[in-house]
Amino acid sequence: MNLLSRGRWHRHLIWGLVGYLLSLLMASVVSGQTIVIQNRAASSYTEPGRGQELNTTSEILELNDTGGLIDPFGQILDCNGEEFPDYTGFVAGLFEPANEMGEVGGLVPLTGTTPNNGIPPNVYNVNPYPLTNEAINGKRGLYNFLLDRARGQTEVGKNYILLITPPPNSDLAERRVRIVISQQEGNVISYQAIAVDGKPISLDGRTVASSRLYVPDAAVVPLNLFAMQLRLTACEAQPLQIIKTADRAAAEPGDTALYRISVRNRSSAPLTNLVITDTLPLGFQYVPNSVRAEMGGNPVAVQVTINGRSLTFTVNDTMPPKGGQDQSLNLVYAVQITPDALRGDGKNRAIARGIISNQTVADGPAIYTMAVRPGIVNDCGTIIGKVFEDKNSDGEQQEGEPGIPNAVIFMDDGNRIQTDSRGLYSVKNVLPGPRTLVLDLTSIPGYQIAPHPLLERNSPSRLVRMSPGSLARVNFAVVPYQPPETKEEAKEP
Repeated sequence: MNLLSRGRWHRHLIWGLVGYLLSLLMASVVSGQTIVIQNRAASSYTEPGRGQELNTTSEILELNDTGGLIDPFGQILDCNGEEFPDYTGFVAGLFEPANEMGEVGGLVPLTGTTPNNGIPPNVYNVNPYPLTNEAINGKRGLYNFLLDRARGQTEVGKNYILLITPPPNSDLAERRVRIVISQQEGNVISYQAIAVDGKPISLDGRTVASSRLYVPDAAVVPLNLFAMQLRLTACEAQPLQIIKTADRAAAEPGDTALYRISVRNRSSAPLTNLVITDTLPLGFQYVPNSVRAEMGGNPVAVQVTINGRSLTFTVNDTMPPKGGQDQSLNLVYAVQITPDALRGDGKNRAIARGIISNQTVADGPAIYTMAVRPGIVNDCGTIIGKVFEDKNSDGEQQEGEPGIPNAVIFMDDGNRIQTDSRGLYSVKNVLPGPRTLVLDLTSIPGYQIAPHPLLERNSPSRLVRMSPGSLARVNFAVVPYQPPETKEEAKEP
C-alpha cells in the first residue's frame, strides 16, 4: 500500500465514524419535529521521511428530516372511546400468527432500543409491553412497537397478530388484530389491520383499517425502525345480558302464565336498537296487548311482532351504560297454555341483540322450562292390542286361537310392554302423532309372524297414527315357526 492509498484509508475511516454518529442522531428523530444536522469532517496526513503535512477539510454536510416515525402511538380505550381510569394490568403483545384463524404463535423478536430513541412509551421496544398510566401529550393507555427493516420485518406480505390482554379478573375481552404489511413505496410503508375477533377497530365500527407510515432512508440510517400504531377499544366480554323467568314452574292447559325478561347493559357505552326475539314452546299463545316494560322505574314503549310462535320485541329507548344504579330493562307479558302444550317440551328461548359503539352485541338464548301437567284436559291417546296364534292366517283372533303370554313389544319412545296371560296389552297417555310398535320375536321362541296378503302385516313392526284423545288397536298375529323349504323338498311329489 503506497502512502497516498494509506492517506485515503485514513480519510475513509474518519468519514465512516462521522456516518456512524450521524446515524445515531438520525435514529433519535422525534415524531413531528424537523431536525437539521450539520457536520464537517477534517483530516490530516504527514508523509514519513519528508515531514510534509497534508490537511483537508470537507464541505458542510446538512441533512433535514421532517418525517421521522409518524404518530407511533397506539392507544387502548374503553367501549365508549374514553380512557380507562387505570391501565395497570393491560398488556400489548406482537406475535407471529399460528394459523389463519388468528391463533398466536411465538412472540416477534424486536430490535432493542434505548430511551434516546425518542419513541416513548415503549422506549426499550420490549415485547410484550405492559401498559402504564404515564401520560404522553395528555394521552394515557399508549403502546407502541418498532419493526426492524434490516431483519425483514417490514417486507410486503409479512403479518403479525397484535394481542391486547386485559387485566386479570376483569370483565373485559381480549383484542386480537392481524397486521399485514401490504405495500412499500420508497420510504413509505403501508399496512392493513384486520380485526380477527370481528370487533370494531375504531369507534366508527370498522373492522378493517389501513395506515401509511414514513421510514428514514436505509442508505443513511443502519437501523430503520417501522412504528406499529393502532387505536383499539376494549369492551366487556359480555356487554349484554338477558335473563328469562316466569311466575310459575308448572302449568296446565287453560292456565295463563307470565313470562319476565330482564336485559342489562354491562358495557361502559350506551346501548341502542335493542331487539328481543322470544320463541314460545308448542301450545303457548301470546296474549295480545299484554306486554309491559320499564327501565329505571320509567315505562318504556315496546313494539311487538308475531310470527307463529316467535315474538319480536323492539325497544327504541337507549339503555345507558353501566353505573351505580341498575339500568336494566324489565319486560313482562302473558301467555295462554293450550292442550297442544302437552306435546311440547315447555322450553322458552329468548335472545337479545343491540348496538354498542357501532358494534352488534347479543346474548342468549336464555331458556326457561315450564312443566305442563295434563290437568282435566288430556289429548293423549290409548293403544290396546293382543299377540295371538293365528291358525287360519286371517289376521283376526278367532275362537280356539290362543293368546301368547309374556310377548314383549317396544314402542318408538322406548317403552317396553309385555302381554298378560291372555296375550293382551294396553298403553295409556300416548302422545298424538305417528307411533311405531315392534314385536320382539326373541321373547316368544318357536313363533314367527303369520303370513298375510297385506305386505305390512308380514313385518314385526306396526305404524299407527294417533289423534288427540284417540283409541287405537294394534294386533300381532303369529304362527309356529316353520323352516323354509329347500329346493330338494320342493321337487318331491
